[in-house]
Amino acid sequence: MPQLTRTAPWKQDPTKEQKPRHTWLRVLIALTLALVWLGVAGVGGPYFGKISEVSTNSQTDFLPASAESTRVVQEQGDFLGTDAIPAILVFEAQGQLTDAQRTYLEGLTDRLAQNDTFTGEASPVIYSEDGRAAEIILPISTEGKTGDTVEAIREDISQVPDGLTGYVTGPAGFTADLTEAFGGIDGLLLIVALVVVFIILLVVYRSPLLPILVLTSSMVALSGAIFVIWHMANAGWVMINGQVQGILLILVVGAATDYSLLYVARYREALTQYSSRFQATTVAWKGSLEPILASGGTVIAGLLCLLLSELASNKALGPVAATGIALAMLASLTFLPAVLALFGRVAFWPARPKYAGQVREASAGLWSRIASFVAAKPRKVWLATALLLAVFAGFSTTFQAEGVRQSDLVLGASQARDGQNVLAEHFPGGTGSPANIIVPLEQKDAAIAALDHLEGVSSVSAISADSPAGTVPVGASAESLPPIFAAASPTEVNGRVMLQATLADPADSTQAEATILEIRQAFESQAPEALVGGASASDLDTITSAQHDRALIIPVVLAVISLILMLLLRSILAPLILVAATVLSYLTALGVSALVFNHIFKFPGADPTVPLFGFVFLVALGIDYTIFLMTRVREETLLTDTRQGLRTALVATGGVITSAGIVLAATFAALGVIPLIFLAQLAFIVAFGVLLDATVVRALLIPALVEDFGKKIWWPSKLSG
Repeated sequence: MPQLTRTAPWKQDPTKEQKPRHTWLRVLIALTLALVWLGVAGVGGPYFGKISEVSTNSQTDFLPASAESTRVVQEQGDFLGTDAIPAILVFEAQGQLTDAQRTYLEGLTDRLAQNDTFTGEASPVIYSEDGRAAEIILPISTEGKTGDTVEAIREDISQVPDGLTGYVTGPAGFTADLTEAFGGIDGLLLIVALVVVFIILLVVYRSPLLPILVLTSSMVALSGAIFVIWHMANAGWVMINGQVQGILLILVVGAATDYSLLYVARYREALTQYSSRFQATTVAWKGSLEPILASGGTVIAGLLCLLLSELASNKALGPVAATGIALAMLASLTFLPAVLALFGRVAFWPARPKYAGQVREASAGLWSRIASFVAAKPRKVWLATALLLAVFAGFSTTFQAEGVRQSDLVLGASQARDGQNVLAEHFPGGTGSPANIIVPLEQKDAAIAALDHLEGVSSVSAISADSPAGTVPVGASAESLPPIFAAASPTEVNGRVMLQATLADPADSTQAEATILEIRQAFESQAPEALVGGASASDLDTITSAQHDRALIIPVVLAVISLILMLLLRSILAPLILVAATVLSYLTALGVSALVFNHIFKFPGADPTVPLFGFVFLVALGIDYTIFLMTRVREETLLTDTRQGLRTALVATGGVITSAGIVLAATFAALGVIPLIFLAQLAFIVAFGVLLDATVVRALLIPALVEDFGKKIWWPSKLSG
């Protein structure tokens, strides 16, 4: 192919290059921008260690905003006198509990109380019917660090009499395990992500300096984002937890690096056309501005659609992640151009771009061969590719997103999970995590009668300030009350009482959720004003809300992204085709993930929010690569025609898009170092989906579609005529 000289509409003609003026002013502007961002990093950097001050890993803080279980959480403190969460201490003996072991258990709460370990009244020691286990329920304050309190209790009960083993489980125990799992968010996750990205950039650029400059751009963006988000959370505008924090770190590093790759490619190209690094900077910046703004704007728009969510955890991620993307865009369009302008060709050492005064078309190479392959038989290429993707997309229906048990959230060791198994072996499954029911006093008897008729309910009690145990048995379980309960009566608050129903099955099981559903259905006629909450009800409400969110947010995201693409490409047909291809890519990633999760890793299921998060990230981020490609196609089409423009754009952007996909996939894969099933599954889905999007979809499917449609792809703009 002959060497050609092309000049885009926004470029100066390199054959008429003039000697730049006011070089000192350009150096001053670039230096000022770089120093300002380094100052931002200096101020925001220390907030990495402070982010835990404004984050919470309490699951109750992220319940569905309008659900019954959330209302119960908000009101149950009026009856319990505290908003504490229960820690269930369960002990198992090798045989029958001995007198020495019973003596230890009877004195345990007094010893723990001396250290202010718990708040309020602890339950008496409850022995199992088989005489081999015991449990104690301690209310743990949520005002301090629950994880530290639980770890202190675990340390204390590790010194037990011979033959006895103690565990801390229940809501407080699982919260502590989650906190420990998130412990690597601030350090380990970021270090792994940066090391992996640095190695990839080193291979891509074959330069020791350029990867450092690109990663510095990512880090100043992340520092600025952390600083802004800390103040947003501190003011109560957003709520963050370890999950949101981890996704934020990965998203900002990955997105900022992707935008940097696009700018660096443009800058390298401009350096071959202009001898002045500052003129090359101007050209590269103008060429990068539209795709970076469009790409980042698309991701931000997709993320902000999460504000429509009923789930507080989804709603929290939207503005937090959108803020991170905004800072990533800003740093990529200001800090990186400034430092590259200061370093010039030295940044690419030892492979410095040489000034040639024109654009040289690649006549050989992988992407040139791919462009020729697609151009030869475009219809066969896109039909074959779409069919292959559709086969794997069919397995997306087998993706199990009905939720996972609380005991399965943490991968690896979990004392709370071990304790839950011991508890279920010796006590009714729902012991320690009852269904909390707030009911008007006049409907109390009807509610108790309804509960007594359900097989999934083991016993029913009422919160009572008069009872030494804090509760008094009611209903069928109260037929022969011990003397200590004789004078006790349910506590009444504003004409209502609070019942606690111990379920026959573990609180985080599907059977327990089914029982909650039966309770609510029974109350519709017998106690219509009753509110049913507790751990099982929260799980059920979360799944219901997640299904609602998927049905609402996915169509909204597709509509928003389609509209953005229509405005960007000045076309209606092209965005519809591009979005359809991206959705097919997402379904393929979900189908492959289902096969891997079900048959290789044998995961027990997936959090109901995983498909939605995977969709938002894959579609919004996948569209980035479409924008990188199609904006260049349109730019080149204005100079030649659609098919030639496609081939030129594919050769020019193929390496950039592939490198960006590898970087983003690697950063999301780093989430796998956090031992949580949600993050592990999200890491695989997004990493695989991004690689699929950046290679097969952008290299074959979309180019073949554009090649086949030709200029019609731009309908109804003038380019289609």
